[in-house]
Amino acid sequence: MIKIKKAVGASVLSLGLVVGLAGFAGATSGTIGTTGPDSHNEVTSKSRTETRVKNNNNVNLSNKNHQYVSSGDAKVKGNTTGGSATSGDGANNNSVGATIEVDNTQTAGAVAGVGSGDDHGTGSITNTGPDSVNKVKSEKSVRINVDNNNNIHIYNSSDQAAKSGDAEVTHNTTGGDATSGSVTNTNSSTFEVRVTN
Repeated sequence: MIKIKKAVGASVLSLGLVVGLAGFAGATSGTIGTTGPDSHNEVTSKSRTETRVKNNNNVNLSNKNHQYVSSGDAKVKGNTTGGSATSGDGANNNSVGATIEVDNTQTAGAVAGVGSGDDHGTGSITNTGPDSVNKVKSEKSVRINVDNNNNIHIYNSSDQAAKSGDAEVTHNTTGGDATSGSVTNTNSSTFEVRVTN
């Protein structure tokens, strides 16, 4: 029994960017107050999360089986009174079982919940002068890219040959029995492949 189990972890890259103008008070909040007339006031919060996951799974399995069996000759020859001759049996048996598992579920667990947090920015602008322009912006961007490449190759070859010997009763006054043995080849192959992404 051959068992191949491959579990691939996630490779995650996350980037965060927060920008504030005019007195940004921390990573997710900003306040502007008491500005003069005709002023331009802006509080900007930008959050960007980028996740890239790439799994390359390459599994190669090769199995080759060569079998040969031959029973001997059975001869009763050149006797006045011939007895019995029996050749023995020959047998070959082969069995292969292989289980291949590729599990990328850790990848899904790693990217689950990416960007779902409450990390948006907040801002306030108060007590500004006349004819001023005031803006509060909050932008959030989440990008997730998952690429799974699963390549599984199985090669199985069975080469079998069987030969039964000759059974001869010749040149006897009274001939006996000659029995050649039987030959048997048996081959069984089972492959099970499980891929979980």
